Amino acid sequence: MNLELTEEQSAVRRLAADFVAREVAPHVVDWDRTESVDRGIVKKLGALGFLGLTVDEEYGGSGGDHLAYCLVTEELGRGDSSVRGIVSVSLGLVAKTVAAYGTDEQKRAWLPRLTSGDAVGCFGLTEPGTGSDAGSLATRAVADGGDWVLNGTKMFITNGTWADVVLLFARTNDTPGHRGVSAFLVPAGTPGLSRRTIHGKLGLRGQATAELVLDDVRVPASAMLGQEGRGFSIAMSALAKGRMSVAAGCVGIAQAALDAAVGYAAEREQFGRPIAHYQLVQELISDIAVDVDAARLLTWRVADLVDRGEEFATAASKAKLFASEAAVRAANNALQVFGGYGYIDEYPVGKLLRDARVMTLYEGTSQIQKLIIGRALTGVSAF
Repeated sequence: MNLELTEEQSAVRRLAADFVAREVAPHVVDWDRTESVDRGIVKKLGALGFLGLTVDEEYGGSGGDHLAYCLVTEELGRGDSSVRGIVSVSLGLVAKTVAAYGTDEQKRAWLPRLTSGDAVGCFGLTEPGTGSDAGSLATRAVADGGDWVLNGTKMFITNGTWADVVLLFARTNDTPGHRGVSAFLVPAGTPGLSRRTIHGKLGLRGQATAELVLDDVRVPASAMLGQEGRGFSIAMSALAKGRMSVAAGCVGIAQAALDAAVGYAAEREQFGRPIAHYQLVQELISDIAVDVDAARLLTWRVADLVDRGEEFATAASKAKLFASEAAVRAANNALQVFGGYGYIDEYPVGKLLRDARVMTLYEGTSQIQKLIIGRALTGVSAF
């Protein structure tokens, strides 16, 4: 792998950094306090091509490789993980999955809208009783004539109240475990689908996280994505790539923590000189820096494997595991550098720590990532 970015990749990274400085950074504190990102950000993300990265231009995408995608999600994560989540889910989990498994009709119906920001997607997998055990989901889809009728509840759905389409996973037969699960593209305006915003989150407060309730939601047979009974494998494929995106966002959090800690240490004086002079402060900063570099390299390796068409799922779990835990350590160390001021939301590190904490939980907890890695190494399933 050549670790030197191409001219195009460097340009995409600069574009993302400029976007964050202009459109995200000035609003981060307000969005966090009001628990709401300005929805106008979606069209701006689409206008720059960030919602179409790696999607074929034939369907409205902006092309590019997966390393460019990681560079953008890192910069967005550095600015505000709530904004990064919009891209990771609407593009990373929904649009890319439609591109991979959709019919030509489904691609033409949804991809141009998703990649432009005219529409937002959400990923309807997690339920109140099934998080890590996604194969045991209870939402049902029953065939009725030429339609499917869906009933159930989804929980902690990113973009849930903003979404125009839900990539929804439901059980279509009584086969136990994951073999009975199928995937559907459900327009958010379909009668019987209701949504409730989840407030009071520890982190990602500006993100539109929701509970979805399906009460006799009727969709045509053409709404099924992929083959019946293949929904779980579709979900796992999406999440494998999604872990790369989460890892990149975690690199952004850790980088933001490093930037903040270095800047504050140079300015804050104690005992007559800047605290950057003190060895234990330097130790905190050096630990952050090593975590940033290691997490970034693990993430870039995943992007390289994906672009070369090689197996990447285990590498994605390693990157997601390390980067998410590293982001927590980095933000916590940065808060220690800031001392008491780090506990006030006028300074960035408290939010970084709150946002980082959930990264160890969603798209597979750290414990699930260890099971995936262990199974890959030993050939023995722990489930």
